[in-house]
Amino acid sequence: MNISVGHTGEVMRPPFEEMRGAQRYTLLIRTAKLVCESGEFLCIIRDVSATGLRLKLFHDLPADTRMALELANGEIYFIERVWERDSHAGFRFSAPIDVEAFIAEVSPYRRRAPRLRFTFPVVLAAEAQASVATVRDLSTQGARIESARHLALGQQVRLEGDGFPATLAKVCWRSGSDYGLIFEQVFGLEQLAVLAAQLQHAASGGLDTVKRQQA
Repeated sequence: MNISVGHTGEVMRPPFEEMRGAQRYTLLIRTAKLVCESGEFLCIIRDVSATGLRLKLFHDLPADTRMALELANGEIYFIERVWERDSHAGFRFSAPIDVEAFIAEVSPYRRRAPRLRFTFPVVLAAEAQASVATVRDLSTQGARIESARHLALGQQVRLEGDGFPATLAKVCWRSGSDYGLIFEQVFGLEQLAVLAAQLQHAASGGLDTVKRQQA
């Protein structure tokens, strides 16, 4: 039988469906990311057992079979893809896991949106001047960029690049040539997932458009 657990950890009434093998827990909304040689990709954990899990996808995955699943608390689990269809994919853990610890997702730090670590160039515009910058990581709420140009805390900037839409942001921290930006209008999870997949696909030399999964 399924035991449903919400994103806050509360137990929900389980759906009626037959389960095979290890007891499976349904996670209603739990965002994570897949990490592999081809890049980093957003997903949603739908259910998990000690031996495997099912993920909701926003686009077709690359051909990589072996991947790592990184949770919002930074915990990493090595997994192997077993199947993929209808905007979902099933994975097997490399070794049985502690399901309770997986669900609890304990962390001494405040939970934040997953950050996708990949790089791409953008045009940085501020105070009527444009310069080149590099995005180092990206989330629904902001980005980390590298820029030789000095930016002030609280300064408004605009980012735009090949495949990346014009986006307004403000500088919230700086460290040397690295700057943290917070977007004035956040990306939706699916919007960012598809955008990031397209950017990474293009950077790898792919010519085909990333296929958006239907809900």
